[in-house]
Amino acid sequence: MPDEDETEEPDLLRLDEGERVAILIAVRMRADLLLMDDRDGVNVARSRGFAVTGTLGILDLAAQRGLVRLHVAIERLRGTSFRYPPDVLDALLVRHPRERKP
Repeated sequence: MPDEDETEEPDLLRLDEGERVAILIAVRMRADLLLMDDRDGVNVARSRGFAVTGTLGILDLAAQRGLVRLHVAIERLRGTSFRYPPDVLDALLVRHPRERKP
C-alpha cells in the first residue's frame, strides 16, 4: 500500500481510492502504461508523465492482434455499467469490420 504522505498529494486527494492507488503503484513500479477509464484519474496520471489507455484501448489492441472479436466484446460491455463516449465507440467499430462467417 502507498505511504500515508503519498496519498496526501493534492492532485490525488480529489480522486477515488482506486485511481489514487493505481497511480501510486504505477509510480512505484515505474510503469510504462496505466489502464484507467476515469477521466480525472487519466488527467492526473498523464500530468505525471504516464501513458494511459482505457478499456476500449485494450479491446482495440486485442482485436488488432486477433485475441478478441471486438463486436462481441463490445456487446458484452454494453450489458454492464461501463460508460463510454458513443463517438469513440463508433470510430473503433469502423476500424474493425465484423468477421464474416465461412
